Amino acid sequence: MSRRAGTGTGTGDRLEVRTTRTDRLLGGIERVGNRIPEPFVLFLALFCLLAVVSTAMALAGVSVEVPGSGESNPVRGFFTGEGVQWFTTNLVDNFVSFPPLGTVVVILLAVGLAQRSGLMATLVKVAFAGAPRWALPYAVAFIGVVGSVMADSVMIVIPPLAAMVFKAVGRHPVAGLLGAFAAAGAGYSTSIAVTSLDALFAGITSSVAQTLPDAGTPVTPVSNWYYNIASSLLLTLVCGLLITRVLEPMLTRTGVPVEQRPDAEGPGAVEDVDDLTVSRADRRALGLAGVAALVTAAALVVLAVVPGSPMRNEAGGYLPESPLLDSTVFLVVCMLTVPALVFGRRTGSLRRLDQVPAAMGEAVKDMAPFIVLAFVLGQFVALFTWTRVGTWMAVAGAGGLESLNLTGFEAIVGFVLLATVLNLFITSGSSMWTIMGAVFVPLFALLGYEPAFTQAAFRAGDSATQILTPLNPYIVVVLAMLRRYEPQAGLGTLISRFLPFTICFWVAWVALLTLWFVLDLPLGPGQYSRL
Repeated sequence: MSRRAGTGTGTGDRLEVRTTRTDRLLGGIERVGNRIPEPFVLFLALFCLLAVVSTAMALAGVSVEVPGSGESNPVRGFFTGEGVQWFTTNLVDNFVSFPPLGTVVVILLAVGLAQRSGLMATLVKVAFAGAPRWALPYAVAFIGVVGSVMADSVMIVIPPLAAMVFKAVGRHPVAGLLGAFAAAGAGYSTSIAVTSLDALFAGITSSVAQTLPDAGTPVTPVSNWYYNIASSLLLTLVCGLLITRVLEPMLTRTGVPVEQRPDAEGPGAVEDVDDLTVSRADRRALGLAGVAALVTAAALVVLAVVPGSPMRNEAGGYLPESPLLDSTVFLVVCMLTVPALVFGRRTGSLRRLDQVPAAMGEAVKDMAPFIVLAFVLGQFVALFTWTRVGTWMAVAGAGGLESLNLTGFEAIVGFVLLATVLNLFITSGSSMWTIMGAVFVPLFALLGYEPAFTQAAFRAGDSATQILTPLNPYIVVVLAMLRRYEPQAGLGTLISRFLPFTICFWVAWVALLTLWFVLDLPLGPGQYSRL
């Protein structure tokens, strides 16, 4: 065993700490990973590489056909007349239409308001003053895993709050920050509640299954519900253990500071909470904010359930698609902003109306690095889609697995592994399932597997690697948050610390899928693995 110095307290005191073999292994991964260029340079280089590759494929006459579409589409090259025209006319749209840009900006405006009003700090103090320290990692893991009900918002809102909570009870804030993001990202495909993702996946699966001679049991948003509940609880346990036994001890041993730099900038500013004492005035203000939150929630529920509600779809329902399911960001913003305004008005932190835009302006200033990166990332993602290289990769991978002629459960494991690898390049679960579902739902139906089981298997491979790929735009957000503690942190730092979560989540998910298959347990109401 080797010894090295660290600053575990973040106060400058040098402590002699002992590192483990795992620390050294992950440290090596971190050093190699940190040689990856800064995200802006990385995606600029990837854009150029994709431009060359797509042009070469286009000149070679490569085309791609999504099974079931009956139409073959050629790969399009960037360095062609069509490519130049596309890029010059869509430069702004590629940036503005980059999906995470709007989500990040809007959510962080609301989060910034809630933080600067003092609401979040007070809420943390009241909620966790008497909570047992040992249970905190599991609580954060549970909220992160099931938080997909908030859609992508979970990866922006929960990590800084988790850091604040950990700091408040004397635990390492970076463990809360990274543990919450790992739970939210690597466990994104599951939740104990039925989410918009369930409806989206079910709609895609049903559209493919309808073309089969034997479509099996109809797939609905609750077809994987029982399986999702078990997945959520298992991943919560795994994540909580990893935070407690691996991540937090490693951060302490390697001397990661527990205090933010006073001059730190970037999204996800976290207010440190050291004293858990709450004044009587703040408690009264928090009570009023709670009442405001309940009234807001009640108003939103009434808006959604009244007959003729604009939140319903044309059929008068909510599934598989509806304005309600598309309004996640709006709902989160309302539930953050209204209580923050009430709390700020009561305490005097937001007594005047002109203080509201000033607080939001500070949040925008913090987001400047992300906005710059979103410009080049948006161009890369748009080119990846427009050239059809991503579609070609998915179809080629599916064809390669199909050519192996696997027929038993090993075919399912191979399918999960393929989804895991493709998730490094295609981070949109719905886009990837649209392509892979068209291939594997019919294939596995011929082998005797229900379409809902194929969908459940896809979930196991869809999310685990999402916290490792630089193509996940929220990686950049959490990196900015981390740099408030570690200025020199890079992509390699995140990859090394998230790798145990990815491996353990993947193994746990596949083990659970295997158990479900062997015991032939119901995936959801009336839904089993075999036709």
